[in-house]
Amino acid sequence: MNKEFELMKGNEAIAEAALRAGCRFYAGYPITPQSEILEYMSAHMADRGGVFIQGESEIASMSMLWGAAACGERVMSSSSGPGYDLKQEGISYLASYNLPAVLIDVMRYGVGDGEITEGQDSYWEATRGGGHGDSRQIVLTPASVQECAQLTYEAFDLAEKYRTVVIVLSDGGISQMIEKVTFPEAKEHDRTKFDWAIKGYKEKDEPKVKVTNLDRSMDYAEYDQMLRDKFTAMHENEQRWENFMTEDAELILVAYGISSRVCKSAVRRAREQGMKLGLIRPISVWPYPEKAFESLPDGLKGLVTVEMSISAQMGQDVRLATKYSVPLYGYLTSKYVPTTQGIVDYCKSILEGNAKELEVY
Repeated sequence: MNKEFELMKGNEAIAEAALRAGCRFYAGYPITPQSEILEYMSAHMADRGGVFIQGESEIASMSMLWGAAACGERVMSSSSGPGYDLKQEGISYLASYNLPAVLIDVMRYGVGDGEITEGQDSYWEATRGGGHGDSRQIVLTPASVQECAQLTYEAFDLAEKYRTVVIVLSDGGISQMIEKVTFPEAKEHDRTKFDWAIKGYKEKDEPKVKVTNLDRSMDYAEYDQMLRDKFTAMHENEQRWENFMTEDAELILVAYGISSRVCKSAVRRAREQGMKLGLIRPISVWPYPEKAFESLPDGLKGLVTVEMSISAQMGQDVRLATKYSVPLYGYLTSKYVPTTQGIVDYCKSILEGNAKELEVY
């Protein structure tokens, strides 16, 4: 590990970490608030011996990604909001062919074109499979510039381990903040090491197509079982979270990304006032860290999902993780970053019996 640190934006840290992880093919399209990723890749990819393409659209970029991934390259694309919507068919194709790839979704607020402000309302789209059909993708949520680098770097290894798409789900706040970051050592990737990858047509009797959406050595039942086994392994092995002062908490906040940073401040402030708050911060939101909820403290009076959405999108997963056994409340701030005092005041109202439990739509 290089111990020297740099000051960087979250987006820039994502791009540099991808290059250090051996990503040598990037195709994307500019959209706020992720454009710095594309700009950084365009400025530095050639120096690393890779290929950068700004496609004519998000759809075209995903098709290019599909082709490069089939050749065994480490590949990445990035987008936000309506641009991420347009990548869904490409995600489905990558999933159906069991191809590893890394996608960055820097969330912004709103349906349709939305706005270019911070937001966390792409949660459902990222965690419910992506595209059409049965598929599951690992989804990681950084809460600092350091984690932008760390999780992106690790995402490529995870993608190849499970032959899957890995999504790094950032947000407008984390993407634009500038912090210290220390990067892992750069490494090169050998795209010829996979037996499934296309390596060129050399012999006349060699199959021209090696990557298909059905392994021809299996029948459909065997293929379906292989996918179930893969999803089960990801669900069991890749749950990630952080506990913060939860051991004796009477209310536990549940938040990720920019919201989780404010929640840590709220926990500290509440503790100074004699109110015992804690925080569970999911780092993976698929698989959702259900194990984090297995040993909740005695005397817990409820959980509070804190997120920048209208519909408590993560609230569904908290309900499922706790099997509806714990009261759940929601502090939902839409396009506004939650405030420390706002969270503390809301938790006071819960403890005073003046807040209703969350309705999950």
